[in-house]
Amino acid sequence: MTVESTSGELLALATEIAIEAGELARRRRSEGVQVAASKSSLEDVVTLADRETEALIRARLSDARPDDGFFGEESGAGAGSSGLTWIVDPIDGTVNYLYGIPHYAVSIAVVEGEPDPATWRALAGVVINPASGELFSATDGGGARLGDRPITVAPPVELSQALVGTGFAYLAAIRAEQAAVLVGLIDQVRDIRRMGTASLDLCAVACGRLNAYYERQLSPWDHAAGALIAREAGARVGGLRGAAASREFVLAGEPTLAARLEDALIRLGA
Repeated sequence: MTVESTSGELLALATEIAIEAGELARRRRSEGVQVAASKSSLEDVVTLADRETEALIRARLSDARPDDGFFGEESGAGAGSSGLTWIVDPIDGTVNYLYGIPHYAVSIAVVEGEPDPATWRALAGVVINPASGELFSATDGGGARLGDRPITVAPPVELSQALVGTGFAYLAAIRAEQAAVLVGLIDQVRDIRRMGTASLDLCAVACGRLNAYYERQLSPWDHAAGALIAREAGARVGGLRGAAASREFVLAGEPTLAARLEDALIRLGA
């Protein structure tokens, strides 16, 4: 079996499960959301729907591929023996979800190697917005799609003409640092968008709705699928100064623009 056929089968499974999980999340949102706990801060919440949705995804994956590993935001890691690990964010954009803002996502990726973005090889990824029904997907070397339509990044533009997405950490001290960088950047770009769902921000770069995106303090499940989708759509995705995408930094954009934005962010102390 070729890598291409394996990735295609993995994508089909991820897509099937993401659609089912997205419908569960959407249904629970319509019924009313209950906060289950806070995590890194009082602002960093987890809902009962987060936990229920991840449990569904984990159970479906375990049934279909019992030898694979699992790394999810809510239920942690489980080792496997196949060399593959599923990286899952059951509801990315939980604060949007909590407030009824229809911009949240189920994100599922499968990677080869350890669940570390610095070393893994992402094979397939799916990001679905249950509120809109939009489903983004990609396989390694197979391109990126929105539904059945191939997508690519927007053409290169000057930094001054770029629409740039970003996000903020939950810890107040880090948010203050990020805000200071943003103040320095705001007059160098066309405008800024802060939409609150990292996986969808990366997909927005992939389909040309954003020219670029950057953020600090993302966890692996926040960007595993979205980074693959953006990369397969032609984006440069990584950290600063040649580093891999990581908790330290994620930057995505058309390669020429990404380099210009990186220079500006480094000058601003990002």
